[in-house]
Amino acid sequence: MNKITRLFDFPHYQLERFNLKKALVTKYDGKWIATSTQEYIDQANKISRGLLRLGVQPNDKIAIISSNNRTEWNIVDIGVLQTGAQDVPIYPTISQEDYEYVLNHSGASYCFVSDAEVYQKVKNIKDNVPTLKEVYCFNDVPGCKSWNEVLELGIDVSNQNEVEAIMAGVKEDDLATLIYTSGTTGRPKGVMLSHKNVVSNALNSSTRFPIQDGEAKALSFLPVCHIYERMLMYLYQYRGVSIHFAESIDTISDNLKEVSPDVMTAVPRLLEKVYDKIIAKGTDLTGIKKKLFFWAVELGLEYQPYGANGWWYEKKLGVARKLIFSKWQEALGGNIKVVASGSAALQPRLARVYNAAGIPVMEGYGLTETSPVISVNDERNHGFKIGSVGKLIPETVVKIADDGEILVQGPQVMMGYYKDDVKTKEVLKDGYFHTGDIGEIDSEGFLRITDRKKEMFKTSGGKYVAPQLIENAMKQSRFIEQIMVIGEGEKMPAAFIQPNFEFLREWAERKHLKVGSSNEDLITNEKVIERFQEEVTEHNARFGKWEQVKRFELTPDEWSIEAGHLTPTLKLKRRIIKQRYSDLYAKIYG
Repeated sequence: MNKITRLFDFPHYQLERFNLKKALVTKYDGKWIATSTQEYIDQANKISRGLLRLGVQPNDKIAIISSNNRTEWNIVDIGVLQTGAQDVPIYPTISQEDYEYVLNHSGASYCFVSDAEVYQKVKNIKDNVPTLKEVYCFNDVPGCKSWNEVLELGIDVSNQNEVEAIMAGVKEDDLATLIYTSGTTGRPKGVMLSHKNVVSNALNSSTRFPIQDGEAKALSFLPVCHIYERMLMYLYQYRGVSIHFAESIDTISDNLKEVSPDVMTAVPRLLEKVYDKIIAKGTDLTGIKKKLFFWAVELGLEYQPYGANGWWYEKKLGVARKLIFSKWQEALGGNIKVVASGSAALQPRLARVYNAAGIPVMEGYGLTETSPVISVNDERNHGFKIGSVGKLIPETVVKIADDGEILVQGPQVMMGYYKDDVKTKEVLKDGYFHTGDIGEIDSEGFLRITDRKKEMFKTSGGKYVAPQLIENAMKQSRFIEQIMVIGEGEKMPAAFIQPNFEFLREWAERKHLKVGSSNEDLITNEKVIERFQEEVTEHNARFGKWEQVKRFELTPDEWSIEAGHLTPTLKLKRRIIKQRYSDLYAKIYG
């Protein structure tokens, strides 16, 4: 097999080059169960044959909704694509109404779900989706058909030649998948990605992947219904990486120790949480151990790549790695060669401290509409710069518009939004995709993102405020879990802040503060409000007078995906948060 042009070519290429015993590994009932490359393909072929016997035609849409990443997902993905149909991965935690919208908008004929909870949500709205013929489940769920029924339909190989004929007819420019972006405003949009969009992105991103072919292990836990983790799945298959699926976000630390991966992906929020946990452990130390720990952390926060801090710094860093940072590496399984970070801005201090600790965190940038990678850092060949999102991947052209917007051209740019020419024309014009992000490219070719064009606002004094920059700075405080800067059309910027309640309670205890048991009591305590004012004042110092947060209100509830504050990728739903705290807004601005 000489060239990969369609997504289902990846496992076949892997069979030829690497023929892994452990291509995909999932934990069931406490045991890691491996599927070899050959079994992966055999199972996918069964799904394809079964789907054809169910009457699936090229260009039909088949939904996959899974609460966790698992071997079955990949088998169904390849099985669907081999029939010329398209799969529609759906984020499991979105609302029932959004399930109904996406299933209807895409016209899905079949749906694969992972478990009872997801099945229940689909079952509740199934009657409102006339195109949906049947739902199959990976787990055994009473009342729901099992995905094994589709596999069994495909045991008889007499229609395999039909599968092969359809595969041969699938072209690289054909639609492969519809990915519905969880908009921070309005209804989800169906991003149409072709085989070429995603294949080119996996092959071009692979040039930045510092791992030996056929020898590495990956731990996968970011939702595979997002193109970020999914594109990496294909990249892993291309490079012969054995993919292990974490059981859930809660078991991640156990799974890291069990698998000892060479590579994983992360979002900044996760890296922040891990860092906060490590710091909390360090705070509990005493005496010389504590002194050493914080000496190492301080050193880490000064880190510059490529020995830029000079030999004396490097010598001290060597000591810190031996005494302190080696424990951090062990906590991640002891083997990490690279952590790819994406989906939101990574705070430079985290990039510094992790890289100092010998855990290479490489930040990249992209959007669902660009399959997703546009640029990414790579430690090799001086391709890494802290505070940047790296250099453009091959075949990618970026132009910075007059207003600073990042415009992209390349094989990864989507076909358009499904059934929405108006929105498609808004973002695809003059041969470029308009990202809605503001950025710049420096003299060495590193791209920096400075803000979201859509999220910048003007105060009543006509001054522009970039909320994300302020929010990312403020979130460095251990007291602040979430923050949203407001003030469009108002005389000054202000903010809603969700405290890190766990840390805040510990602090209150250390200070012997009498606070009630409820969050409400905690956030109305005068000493607490004073302490938050100190944090806000300290971080304000970095910004111009017109951008500084002049007032803030603490919120009693924790912002979450389930409660509707955050999108599935943990971005703020600004409009909804503003509505929800309209009373606090009125309190600030009268």
